[in-house]
Amino acid sequence: MIYSSSGIYALGEMGDKTYFVQRHLLFLCIGLLTSFAAMTFDYRELRTIAKPLMLVVFVLLILVLIPGIGMAHFGARRWFKIGAFSFQPSEFAKLAILVYVADFLARKQNKIKDFFEGFLPLITVMGIFCLLIVKQPDLGNSVLIAAIVLIVMYAAGAQIRHIGILALLASPAAILLVVMVPWRVKRIMAFLKPMENMQGVGFQLAQSKIALGSGGLFGVGLGKSAQKLFYLPAAHTDFIFSIIGEELGLMGTLAVVFLFAALIWQGARIAKRITDPFGHYLAFGIVVMIGLQAVVNIGVSIGAFPTKGLPLPFISYGGSALIFNLIAVALLLNISRIQDL
Repeated sequence: MIYSSSGIYALGEMGDKTYFVQRHLLFLCIGLLTSFAAMTFDYRELRTIAKPLMLVVFVLLILVLIPGIGMAHFGARRWFKIGAFSFQPSEFAKLAILVYVADFLARKQNKIKDFFEGFLPLITVMGIFCLLIVKQPDLGNSVLIAAIVLIVMYAAGAQIRHIGILALLASPAAILLVVMVPWRVKRIMAFLKPMENMQGVGFQLAQSKIALGSGGLFGVGLGKSAQKLFYLPAAHTDFIFSIIGEELGLMGTLAVVFLFAALIWQGARIAKRITDPFGHYLAFGIVVMIGLQAVVNIGVSIGAFPTKGLPLPFISYGGSALIFNLIAVALLLNISRIQDL
């Protein structure tokens, strides 16, 4: 699907229709190698580096904002340029924060209901990192990280009233982050009335719906999408699900949904049977992270959510996301393997 959705664009922009699929295969190889490495040690050793990992992420998120160090692209400064490759520290941040949250909850599981000892410290750390990611600007990933942390904390026993108070206090800031940025307001308007803005800000969402609707039950055929011919922007990244729907039809999209459902189900089964608190919270957090990203991406493609700019895990083009999602699954398998020993 990477090749099918990006070939025409890559030929026009890069002069090579296999440009993106070649890079994606390279990222896949790197991801598999790092995943095998993540399977070679006892996952419980991660607890000793939970805080240093957070410090490294904190430094990276600051450095990426500095002109000349972080790479700017379409007004966003989210990447480090390393030779021919780019690295997005916010993807690393999601996994590092999960390790830290799991370690914290394992140490403080008896105090999680206490606001000052169990709730406030984690929320403070989460808030600092979310603010740095918002500064890039990347509101989608910051909201995703906040949602993951809060869901894991709730599962660990955090009081719903504490979460509710946090939501109420954060709501004005979230609204300001949207209304103070014109293009975010336009995205909301496009989400509410996509067909009234088909030639403007709603163009991308409208084209996504056209792609999905054109596919019918079995699709127009692999490689035969019309919307990828410069109609649907980001066809190989954020909106690859729409191309799947157009080329492989409802059957293709249901297959993708079924695969994610199976992955989440099996991940949840692993998390449920883990007796080690650290492993339990880490496994649960990984399942939530992958599941939320899939739900949001698919929701955006079908018009259920405003455009967020989050890739579809394991399917969309994107090196950093692919590598760290593969590492996350490897850690999930690592936790299951150690539990069975």
